Amino acid sequence: MSNNKPNLDSNNNINLLHDFFQNIKNFDKMDIKEIEPTTENINEYVFEGDLNIVINELVNLIFKEINEGKSKESMKKHVINYINYQMITLQQIYNWLLNNQDTSNSIYLFGYLNYHGIGTNSNKQKAIELCQKAAELENIVAQIDIANMHIYGKNIDNDYNLAFQLSEKLAKEEYASGINNLGYCYNNGIGTDLNEQKAFELYQKAADLGNSAGIKNLGQCYFKGIGTAVNKQKAFELFQKAADLENSTGISNLGWCYYKGIGTDIDKQMAFELYQKAANFGNDTAQYNIAYMYEYGIGVKKDIDQAIYWYKKSAEQEYQYAKNKLKVLLEK
Repeated sequence: MSNNKPNLDSNNNINLLHDFFQNIKNFDKMDIKEIEPTTENINEYVFEGDLNIVINELVNLIFKEINEGKSKESMKKHVINYINYQMITLQQIYNWLLNNQDTSNSIYLFGYLNYHGIGTNSNKQKAIELCQKAAELENIVAQIDIANMHIYGKNIDNDYNLAFQLSEKLAKEEYASGINNLGYCYNNGIGTDLNEQKAFELYQKAADLGNSAGIKNLGQCYFKGIGTAVNKQKAFELFQKAADLENSTGISNLGWCYYKGIGTDIDKQMAFELYQKAANFGNDTAQYNIAYMYEYGIGVKKDIDQAIYWYKKSAEQEYQYAKNKLKVLLEK
């Protein structure tokens, strides 16, 4: 295996991931504190060097899910679950990576843990520096994540030219996430000129590869008439498909369709349930929408405390409308 790219061909790695995904549904229902590692297991991993296998598997997992368009919260949950599945503490793997950054995978994963605050406090600047280092070593996952950070990241010094260049490179290499990101760049003029037709075509290509973010973005094109004619029914169908793949924005957009009757009948109860699901995935817009429904008793019993709770969750992610709403409610 090359240290520069995730090992996607190793039979051993594939078997480990197969075992992991057989158990992932159970983990999703489990509090991570339920799994307590033993000193014997930890020492065995560190002594025998088996953590190198775990590191590669974690990078493979992130690579797989990032190309599928999974939400960052969903990926973070699966990363934590996988670490616990190996009977290793979050602090243990963080400390090991701190002293063992000798491959691009280990450098990247150390950056990932710092970015998401796994085993440590979140340090986005340090994370970006580490991921940039791994990306320069031609680590594909790091290149995808660096592009993501600069395109979608908040409270960082976004380098849109770098984001576009990386997305263009990754798209040429047929990585679904890179194709979707390149479409987003053309759609929003990130590091390049606006080109809605190119955006539409790239979203279509990413969607054809099964990328749920591409599917969701393609739905937005049909909803708003970006690079194609407006087709609300097609938009609804694509949001439904993205939601089925657990794309949090797709779920939230589907909720909006039910709320407003876009491509389907109005169903405020269904809208609430979908917003709740997307909010639990960490989607800031859905958190705002569910707070709004609690505030005014739409599709659910009026509950100001719940409204404030969800406005706070959304505001913590820098969603400006939530910040404004929260300020008004707290002043009351």
